[in-house]
Amino acid sequence: MRERVQSAAVFVPLLLLALAIGRPAVVVVVVVAVVLGSLETYRLLAAAGYPALPVLGPVVALALVADAALPAGLRIGGPLVVGIALVILALAAFARPEPRDGLEVWIVTLFGALYVAQLGFVISLMDSAGTLPGDAPLAAVGAERAWLLLLVLGVWAYDTGAYLVGRRVGGPRFQTHLSPSKTYAGLVGGLVACTIVSGLILWGVGSQPLGALLVGPLLGAAAQAGDLAESMLKRAAGAKDSGTLIPGHGGVLDRIDSFLFAAPVIALYVTVAVR
Repeated sequence: MRERVQSAAVFVPLLLLALAIGRPAVVVVVVVAVVLGSLETYRLLAAAGYPALPVLGPVVALALVADAALPAGLRIGGPLVVGIALVILALAAFARPEPRDGLEVWIVTLFGALYVAQLGFVISLMDSAGTLPGDAPLAAVGAERAWLLLLVLGVWAYDTGAYLVGRRVGGPRFQTHLSPSKTYAGLVGGLVACTIVSGLILWGVGSQPLGALLVGPLLGAAAQAGDLAESMLKRAAGAKDSGTLIPGHGGVLDRIDSFLFAAPVIALYVTVAVR
């Protein structure tokens, strides 16, 4: 967790800079992260003994994100992209002489692409943000930036709160088969921190701050689940980090794992509860 907090201190400002520039910069960050993260994902899957198509997988992930990044009139839609990918990957898997191997390659390749492409919901979140009330404190920032702030700062608050409280209080641990350092105290601390930050952002966008009692726990729990999901993948592969691209902090997947689960949660909230 310490590494996550330290890296957040470096990467959150970079994300905020991209956010300040606008949607094109955010799209570039997401595309680069998806490409690098998918390469790391397939390396981990291979190390865990799950064969895949490591060339086609990143292409599928990139296609999903690219479709989300296109103007609304040019998109073919995520379900159609997945359907086409399902067919193409099946055709490629037919080359395996053993049907069981082909089926495993087909399933694992599609899973790896869908897993990392979840980051594309960052773009969907910005596109579905709508507008803010004119008297909202963050009205000058704009709806797409304000809601993305909720995602970025909420995840960061969860990581920071979980680390600080977990380190200070200690106590019983949970999910030790996936990550031995997680404690229930840290979980509660992270959820509380995420809820407080969510309340502040909701106030800033002109929404009822009490909505943070729903958004905060959902966002924090999703961030924690994303972390544990990547830990399961690394444990299966016998790896400490997803890669070595970031000295002292592992790979790209280590830095985006929480957002892979948190981004669709916030995108769903904005789509259903706000618009």
